[in-house]
Amino acid sequence: MKILGIETSCDETALGLFDTEKNSLLGHELFSQIKLHAEYGGVVPELASRDHVRKLGILLSNLLEKSNLKLQDLDGIAVTRGPGLVGALMVGVSFAQGLALSLNIPVLGVHHMEGHLLAPMLETPAPAYPFVALLVSGGHTLLVHVKNLGDYQILGESIDDAVGEAFDKTAKLMGLPYPGGPELAKLAELGRPGIFKFTRPMIDRPGCDFSFSGLKTQVLTSYKNSDQTGQTKADIAYAFQEAVIDTLSIKINRAMDLTQSKNLVLAGGVAANIKLREKMKDLSLRKKWSVFFPRSEFCTDNGAMIAYVGAMRLERGEKSGTEISAQSRWSLSEI
Repeated sequence: MKILGIETSCDETALGLFDTEKNSLLGHELFSQIKLHAEYGGVVPELASRDHVRKLGILLSNLLEKSNLKLQDLDGIAVTRGPGLVGALMVGVSFAQGLALSLNIPVLGVHHMEGHLLAPMLETPAPAYPFVALLVSGGHTLLVHVKNLGDYQILGESIDDAVGEAFDKTAKLMGLPYPGGPELAKLAELGRPGIFKFTRPMIDRPGCDFSFSGLKTQVLTSYKNSDQTGQTKADIAYAFQEAVIDTLSIKINRAMDLTQSKNLVLAGGVAANIKLREKMKDLSLRKKWSVFFPRSEFCTDNGAMIAYVGAMRLERGEKSGTEISAQSRWSLSEI
């Protein structure tokens, strides 16, 4: 089966093609709207939706041409139905349903977070079930016990800001350009250890839940009381990133002990963070775990992960009805 994946949950228009017979990704296309939203300092939902409309057809033509395929070669379509910006989701869902209807092929609505969880399956070697996954993105921070396709147990989640959100907000309060998270991580490379020390939130409590809003407030206070020079910004960025990574490491260790798992997956946009990857590699070596990451381009929103999840589910006979509703909120536990 050749499955087209469509992702329009936020500010990336993305497509992917997965072939179940070859068990391989045939290609993927992505257009990022970063420049479009940069002047506003964040994503403008209406602008995002309109740009998805403009880009989907172009990207599909490019993808098929590069893969030496025609529309008639498609056997099914998978599309992100949530969670995300409802207008942006509706663009992708409508496009998928119309295309599936015209080709008389099945279409399936896919959970965005499930795509991220299984993105490492596109790599070699791929993780074997079961595994523990840390999913860290702009909107979500989750620790999940992934027992099999569709069998997910949430072990912990953020009770307020997600990790990526905390990175972005901290960057913004220090005047860094949009998108703030990657800029803050880059600035942290110039920081000096030991100049600032921030708390590791909620590590004194049992369980695997997270909280980062207090850390963000602590950074704001330190920044306002500082000389706000370039070096000070770098030192604060360094201390903030260290606090986040240490907190994630402690909660990951709890989750691995709880599940007795030996396989760890990192996924989501923040999983591209170089320092976080280094820390997880070191921790896994000490603990004798196996750790898996998607390539950097598959950490952020992409069509390849949606194509893979859709292919696995369509292959076992699943499909959506004639109407797929976009869901701005959709818990992974509801799959």
